[in-house]
Amino acid sequence: MWRLPTASGANFAVPGGLTTQEADRLTAQYGRNAVAEPRPSPLRDFAGKFWAPVPWMLEAAIVLEILLRKNIEAGVIAGLLVFNAGLSFLQEKQAQQALALLRQRLTIQVRVKRDGAWQRLPAENLVPGDLVHLRVGDLVPADAQVASGDILVDHSAVTGESTPSDAETGATVFTGGVVKRGEATAVVTATGSRTYFGKTAELVREAKTAGHLQQMIFTVVKYLVAFDAALAIAVFVYSLNAGIGFSDILPFCVMLLVASIPVALPATFTLASAVGTRELAGRGVLVSRLSAIEEAAAMDTLATDKTGTLTKNELSVAVVKPAPPYSTEDVLRFAALASDEATQDPIDLAILRAFRSQMGSNAEYTIQKFIPFEPSTKYSEAWVKHGAGLMRIVKGAPAAVAGLTRTTSPLDAEQLATEGYRVLAVAAGSEQLMTVAGFVALLDPPREDSAQLVASLHSLGIRVLMVTGDGLATARTVAATVGITGNACPPDRIRTDPRAAAAECDVFAGVFPEDKFRLVEALQGAGHTVGMTGDGVNDAPALKQAEVGVAVANATDVAKAAASIVLTKPGLVDVVAAIETSRRIYQRMLTYTLNKIIKTIEIALFLSLGVILTRTLVITPLLIVLLLFTNDFVTMSIATDHVSFSQHPDRWDIRSLMMTAIPLAALIVTFSLSMLLVGRDVLNFSTKEIQTLAFLTLVSGGQGTVYLVRERSHFWRSPPSRWMLVASIADIAIVGLLAITGVWMTPLPAMVVIGLLGAVIVYLFALDFLKVQIFRGSEVS
Repeated sequence: MWRLPTASGANFAVPGGLTTQEADRLTAQYGRNAVAEPRPSPLRDFAGKFWAPVPWMLEAAIVLEILLRKNIEAGVIAGLLVFNAGLSFLQEKQAQQALALLRQRLTIQVRVKRDGAWQRLPAENLVPGDLVHLRVGDLVPADAQVASGDILVDHSAVTGESTPSDAETGATVFTGGVVKRGEATAVVTATGSRTYFGKTAELVREAKTAGHLQQMIFTVVKYLVAFDAALAIAVFVYSLNAGIGFSDILPFCVMLLVASIPVALPATFTLASAVGTRELAGRGVLVSRLSAIEEAAAMDTLATDKTGTLTKNELSVAVVKPAPPYSTEDVLRFAALASDEATQDPIDLAILRAFRSQMGSNAEYTIQKFIPFEPSTKYSEAWVKHGAGLMRIVKGAPAAVAGLTRTTSPLDAEQLATEGYRVLAVAAGSEQLMTVAGFVALLDPPREDSAQLVASLHSLGIRVLMVTGDGLATARTVAATVGITGNACPPDRIRTDPRAAAAECDVFAGVFPEDKFRLVEALQGAGHTVGMTGDGVNDAPALKQAEVGVAVANATDVAKAAASIVLTKPGLVDVVAAIETSRRIYQRMLTYTLNKIIKTIEIALFLSLGVILTRTLVITPLLIVLLLFTNDFVTMSIATDHVSFSQHPDRWDIRSLMMTAIPLAALIVTFSLSMLLVGRDVLNFSTKEIQTLAFLTLVSGGQGTVYLVRERSHFWRSPPSRWMLVASIADIAIVGLLAITGVWMTPLPAMVVIGLLGAVIVYLFALDFLKVQIFRGSEVS
C-alpha cells in the first residue's frame, strides 16, 4: 500500500541544483518524469470478439457443417459470426486515453536550475533532486518539497480536498496541483510513476471494469445447450431403437446446436445500447463504453465524490457569527476590507462575493494600507480610514488573530470547525487595542440540485455513498445537507477492512485515490453493481474500476477518459436519466432474451417430437439457418421498442427466465405440432411441403411471441415501436412470399399461408390470458 509522500522522505536537496551529468545519472536510475502509455492493438481487439461463448458455438457449428458438406450453411453462419464481431468492434468505444492524458499533464515546461543556471526544460526531463521554481498559475510538475518561499496550492483535482492548502518551507506539493498564490523554490522528491499523480495512473492501469454481459450470455447458452443436449440424447436413443441411421440423425444434432445459439443476442445488446447512447447524447450525456448502459440498469450502489460533484467546488461564506457589540454586517464588512481581489485568493474572493451580494460597497471606507495573507503570520490586515479615525482590521486563523487582541470572544470558533467549516476570525480596533468582531465560516456549498438528486436515486432503489478527500467534519456536514445519512468513517476503515467499511459506512472522509479504488473493489466483491462519480485525477482509478464510471461536466480530461459516461451539463441530475434509459434498455433486452429462450425450447421440442412423430426431419438445415435471420436478427428491432423503466435495480435471473419460458414454450409448441399434424393428416402434404409448413409456422409464431412477451400484462396494453411493426410485417411478408413462390423451399398454396397466419393470431390472443397468469407466478418483471 502506498501513501502520500512526506517531507521526511525528501533527501535529494542540492542547494545549487543538479549538473547535467548528475541529471543523466538520475534519469538512468529513476526513468523519465512520465507515465507509461499502453498501445492498444485494433487487430487484437477485433480478434478478441471471436473468443467468447457465442462465437465458440458458432465456430463449432461451422466446423460441423463443413464436415457434413453443408457449405452454404457454413458460409451463412460464418457471415453471422463476422457480423457480430464487426458490429461489436465498431460500436464499442473503450476509454483508453486516460494514461495518455496523464502523460500529457507532465509534458509542460518548467523552470529548473541545472549547471548553476536557471533554464526552462520539459517537465518529463525532471529527476529527483532537481531545483524548480513555482509561481502563480503554474502546474506542479513533480512531487516536490518546498525549500524556500510560501505558496497556496490547489490540490482538489489530485487529492479531492476542496480547500487550497498553504505550503511553507518543508511542505510537500504534488504533481498536478495548481499554484494559486505566492512563489517558491522546491526540490523534486519523486517523478513519473513514483509520484502521487503517477501512482494514480498506475491504479488506472490496474483498474478493469467487471462487466456482466458475457457472464449472462454464457448462462443463457449453458441452459439452452443443456436442454438441447438432453433432447438430442433422447432422440438419438429413440433413433437407434427405431432403426434410423447415424448419418440421418447427425444433421438433426447440428440443427439443435445451431438453433440453441443466441446468435444475435450480443449484437442486439450492442444495438440497443447504441440506440440508448444516441438518446442520451441528445440530453448531454456521452457514453464512451456501451457496456455501461447495460450495467447501469443493475447498479444498486453509487459512490459519489463530493468536491465539484455534489458541491460547487468553490468556497462560499456559509455562516457569519458576530461577537457583541458587532453585528453580522460589521463582521462581513470588516472581512471584505481585509480581502483583496487582486490576490485571487479563493478565500478573499468568497468573502468579497458574499459582501457584494448582501451589502453592496464600502464606499465610506478608504483603505490606507493592505498586507496580503502571510503564511508565517496566518492573517491578512488592512488599515482603513473611516471618517476621522483610522482602524486596523485583521482576518485570519482564529488562534493567530486571538493573539493580537486583549479581549476574548464569547463565541467558540472550534464549534464551527467541528461542523466542517473553514473558520476565520475577524478583529478590529486600533493598533494598541483590538477586539474579535466575530467569525466567518466558509464551506464548499452543495449544488442546488444535489439534495433532489440523492432523493431521486434513493427512489430508484440505489444506495448513495459519499467519498471525499476532505476532513470528516466537512464530509458529515455536506452529506447531511444533501440527504446522505448513515455512518461517517475515516479512511483507515477502508484500509483495514474494506468489505466491512463498504457495508457499514455511507460517508468516507480523508480518502486517497487508492482508498476509492479499494472501496469500489470491496463493493463489487460483495456482489454489488457499482457506479462511481467524480471530477478529478484522484477519481480516475475508481471511475475506471466501477461498472458505471461517471465524470461530471467540469471533470479533468483524465477523469473523463477513465469514465464510461461523461456528463456535459453541471451537476449529476442527468445520471438519473442515464439510469432510467438503461432500465428501459434492460426491459427491451429482457423481451428479446425471453423470446429467444422460448423459441429455442419450442424449436428443440418441435424438431425432436417431429422426428418421433414422422420418423424424418421436419425441417431442413438450410431453413434452420434461415430462421436465424427471420427470428433472431429481425427481432433486433426490439431495441427500439416503447417500454417503461422499473423502480428498482434490474438483475438478470436466468433461472427465473427459464422457469417462465418453459410453460410458454410448451403451449406454443403444442400449436406448432398441431399445424404439423394438420398438414400431414388433413392436407396430406408431402414431406417437403411439411418442412415448408413447419418453417412458416416457426417464423410466424416467433414474431407473434415477441408481442406476446413484450408486456407482462396483456400485450395490447402499450403500442410497440414503429420499427418493430415494420420489421415484423416485412419479415412475415417476405417469408410468406418465399413459401408461396418456392424459393429455398417447396411452395405452398397462398390460402394455406394466409390461413396459417390467421390461426397464429387467434391462438396468440387466447394464449395471452394464460401468459398473464404465468408472469404473475414468476419473478420476471
